[in-house]
Amino acid sequence: MSQPVEKGMSREGALRLEYFIIGLGIFALVLIFQPFSLTLFAVGSVLVVIAGLVNNLLPMAQPGVPVRSVITITMVVAMIFCIVLLVSIAAAHLYGVFFLKPPDPNTTSGKVQLATPPFWMQPLVWGIAAVTVALAGLITAMNKSRG
Repeated sequence: MSQPVEKGMSREGALRLEYFIIGLGIFALVLIFQPFSLTLFAVGSVLVVIAGLVNNLLPMAQPGVPVRSVITITMVVAMIFCIVLLVSIAAAHLYGVFFLKPPDPNTTSGKVQLATPPFWMQPLVWGIAAVTVALAGLITAMNKSRG
């Protein structure tokens, strides 16, 4: 049996993807350098990181490249971002454990810090880990269904 032929992106679709990727970076820089709002600055800071990761898709913005490949690469980049986030959170925790003074239990801020659950019990960390595992499962399933 012959395998189904995947039709790649059209010239217009590839151009739109390229414009989106470059436009996202420019928009993020505009938000960072605007002088009006710290909230917009924070959003721009996050978008700069996302735009930097999305730039990995620029080589895929060519006519004839299957959309499925672009989606797979996007999921791989997102999974790598989640893994780096988890490693960064763990490194920050270990830095605090080894290089900072422990909180003083006689102060209000020390009591609050000591009452806070450890980083591995935070919902954000478990959410990032769940997204990472889900992306790994999706990538594996997509590769198995392809072959």
